[in-house]
Order: sequence, then C-alpha cells, then structure tokens
Amino acid sequence: MGFTYIDLFAGIGGFHQAAKALDGDCVFASEIDASAKLAYSANYGIFPCGDITEIDEKNIPDHDVLFAGFPCQPFSIIGSRLGFDDIRGTLFFEIVRILKEKRPSLFVLENVKQLSGHDKGRTLQTMKNALEELGYKVFCDVLNALDYGLPQKRERTIIVGFSNKDVEFVFPNPKITGKLEDVLETDENVALKYFASERIVEKRQTSHKSDYYPSIWHENKSGNISSYPYSCALRAGASYNYLLVNGKRRLTPREMLRLQGFPDDFKIVCNDSQTRKQAGNAVPVNVIKAVLKEALQV
Repeated sequence: MGFTYIDLFAGIGGFHQAAKALDGDCVFASEIDASAKLAYSANYGIFPCGDITEIDEKNIPDHDVLFAGFPCQPFSIIGSRLGFDDIRGTLFFEIVRILKEKRPSLFVLENVKQLSGHDKGRTLQTMKNALEELGYKVFCDVLNALDYGLPQKRERTIIVGFSNKDVEFVFPNPKITGKLEDVLETDENVALKYFASERIVEKRQTSHKSDYYPSIWHENKSGNISSYPYSCALRAGASYNYLLVNGKRRLTPREMLRLQGFPDDFKIVCNDSQTRKQAGNAVPVNVIKAVLKEALQV
C-alpha cells in the first residue's frame, strides 16, 4: 500500500502520523509556524518549507496524495467566520494551484465543522466547484473524533478527492469510543503547575457537579460549566483553564497530544504554551487514518 505524499499546512504532522501507519512516504512538507516546524523536524526528520504562497508549485516533488489541514480561523465558530473575506481563507486556493500542476491521484483536506455550513453552504460549494473543475471527484462529510477511538468531541469537515472520476467512496464510520482513562495521567504523576488555583477549583465545584469520573470540565465563553467522560474540542488559542480534568487541573501537553491520537513516542520539544497551541491546531490522527485507509482501498 506504499504511496508518496505531500503535507501542506503540516502543523506537527497529524496527517504524517496517519500516513506513516499506512506505509506512506513524505516527499515534501510546508508549515509557516517556527515552533511547529521544530516539532515536525524532531519527530519525522523533515524540516518543512515555509510560507506555501512563496513556493513555486513546479518545484514540489511529484506525489500520489496531497494532504492539507488548511487554516480554519476564517470558518471557525471561535474565529471571525469571515471566510474568503479573510486572507487566510484564500489559502485554500494555494491547494488548488498545486493540485492543478501536480495532479495527484488523491487528496484529503481537513477543516472545522463550521466550514460545511459557512455562508449557508456556499463557501464549501465554491471549494467543491474549484476542485471539480480540475477533474476530481469530490466527497465531503463531517466526522467526529469521538467515533474513531479518541475521547474528544472534535467534529471536522473532511474533503476527499479522486482523479479517477469512476470511483465510489463512502466515509468510514466505525463508532469506536475511546476511554478517557487511557489518556489521563494519575494526579500523583502530574506536576503541581498544572493544577488550578484553589479559587478556580472552588468556583467550579460550587457551580457544577459532574455525573462522570473521570471527566473533563468545560467552561464555555458565557462561563457555563459542563462535564463529560470525554474532552470538548482542544483549541489553540483558548483560555488556559477552559478544560479542567475533574474540575481540578489542566491537561498536560502529553494528554493533549493523546487526545489527538499522537503516540507517546512523539517527542515534545517545545514549551507548554507552544505544545498546547500545536495540539489545538492538529488534525485528529485516528480520523485521518480511517479515511485514508478507506480511500487507498478505493
């Protein structure tokens, strides 16, 4: 099942992790964030190129599969939701530019759930039209990491395209529930710096009683507290205390990476702040692996 691929907007390599498990060979990666590039290099031995807008598509190696978790802020419920009015939204067309030149057999793209409904569906349709005009058969769906063995409610729009227009593709939906206890460290093994202050813990405990243990307590933008036997979606730029394990402590960097499907041998080479940002921006490895496995079989 060996194949070559490129990894655009690579982050810390969620696509790379999934592809590696299926005998993929990365021939090119691009990422603009300096800390993410360091993490990618330390773990995969490839130092990503920088700003994709400055890279000539003719200089990108030929490849079988294109991966891209393109910037989500223009479409996110947490962001401004400006879509193509935001310059980051236009980065999608960098993908189109490369597809037009290199013509890989398959692409897999990832973005936030809100992309599917942005501007009453017109944004996603514009994207589909652009991809279909290149001759690809395109399939889209919203998948939840909770269904793929990760204890994190993380819904993402997945776009898959095939150069062979005769293919039929169905997104996998395994409904495998991950266990939070498999992700969490015991409190005794967690450094004191991850525990919230007495004031915050008391405030949480006063306003909410959980039906679950272990649980992740979530505080939304309105200050309402809820808890579940899984995590709400990790966010790159969120408050440090918006997710608390059993209402008491923050997730460690390793726990956040586990929630995204990264194995424990993934090297953490950046500080807590950068690693938290990287985990919040990453694609859920299990979701991509399941989709990619199905697409390669097709």
